[in-house]
Amino acid sequence: MQYKTILFDLDGTITASGEGIIQSVRYALNKLKLPILDQEGLYSFIGPPLNDTFKNVYHLDKQTTEQAVSYYREYYQEKGMYENHLYEGILDVLTDLKQAGCSLYIATSKPEIYAKQIVAHFNLDRYFVGIYGASLDGERSKKSDVIRYALNEAKITQLEETLMIGDRSHDIIGAKENHLASLGVLYGFGDLAELEQAGADYIAATPKEIEKVIIK
Repeated sequence: MQYKTILFDLDGTITASGEGIIQSVRYALNKLKLPILDQEGLYSFIGPPLNDTFKNVYHLDKQTTEQAVSYYREYYQEKGMYENHLYEGILDVLTDLKQAGCSLYIATSKPEIYAKQIVAHFNLDRYFVGIYGASLDGERSKKSDVIRYALNEAKITQLEETLMIGDRSHDIIGAKENHLASLGVLYGFGDLAELEQAGADYIAATPKEIEKVIIK
């Protein structure tokens, strides 16, 4: 087995979190009296660091960006993180990978405190050795920084045996910047063109196909 250490993204890879994220974005935009994007525009908030998307999509200054994120979190902490469900088949994948001897971790651009609450909510703690995410102050939010943080904290040194799995281009690019192989999933919020352009080493259309890459 080539890959023994597996880093999973959370949103769009393990959980279908779109509803809660979009409702939280809507809440923030309404509070700021900003126009609501169409569905495709709202989906752009899923995956990348929140500060970056608010700033880039709405061309907000630093103070307004921080206020948008604060409003987002008001809703997300109370309701949004639970407007969420596991992808069908993902529990089987986690079980099979663990039984095969893989060490599993979460590496997400979501703030680490929320990631840990969501993992606990879905009773996934038993699958993961460690859960690593962004810092609430935004200092650590870029995916490559989160992956580097996860590798350092977990003392993962066998990079050639480590695989990053995610659904968006920043997961793939973050893996490359840390000299890791990457697998892009098509059942999340990215698409084939995005993942191929980012340079994914493998593509999986379904959770079950993840296993075929790792367990041979």
